[in-house]
Amino acid sequence: MIWHTCKVECNRLIAPEVFELTFSPLLPFKAGQMVHIAIEPKNTKRLYSLASGENDPAMTVIFDLRQSGQLTPLLSRLSAGSTIYSSTPHGSFFAKPGPAWWIATGTGIAPFRSMLRSGLGEDKKLIHGGRFLESFYYSEEFKSMGNQYVRCCSQQQHESVYAGRLTKYLQETPLPGKDYSYYLCGSAEMVVDTRDLLISRGVSFEKIVSEIYF
Repeated sequence: MIWHTCKVECNRLIAPEVFELTFSPLLPFKAGQMVHIAIEPKNTKRLYSLASGENDPAMTVIFDLRQSGQLTPLLSRLSAGSTIYSSTPHGSFFAKPGPAWWIATGTGIAPFRSMLRSGLGEDKKLIHGGRFLESFYYSEEFKSMGNQYVRCCSQQQHESVYAGRLTKYLQETPLPGKDYSYYLCGSAEMVVDTRDLLISRGVSFEKIVSEIYF
């Protein structure tokens, strides 16, 4: 693995125990790709999808603080000017031309923010699931998608969000035509449940692209 020395530009709390880490330089990547992040290359590293656009001035990831974890408590305490290490971006979770539904839970929203900021939002619908209203990271940006941006909240209610889990929304909502693809990013449970649900409703396996967050 090739490691790049990077400087932290900003490290901010965007929700309880959820951080947005921005660092430079901007390494060439395609929206949807990921990087390994480490404090020291020889120590613990973790994989994160990039949440920044291809033409942004720096790279951004978001992460959940795991209090008992080996890396995220250290990442959460970094300040501007700190040094971290990033791998060369890699992965194949790309948004291809054509209409699609983007489906995410939690921090699985990261690659879809990257895609939107990279100009790939045309003919796309985004469905984001979360337990609480504060779970919808970057909602102000996604509102530019109009009614093609749907938030599904399982624990709280608000007039602007669907009350219930993401899978419940998908069960109740008519699916689009067969030319649509489906991109899933989130927990293993969500990805498996959503994939099975889509297949049971007639979506072919080849039309489903998934990335699992552990």
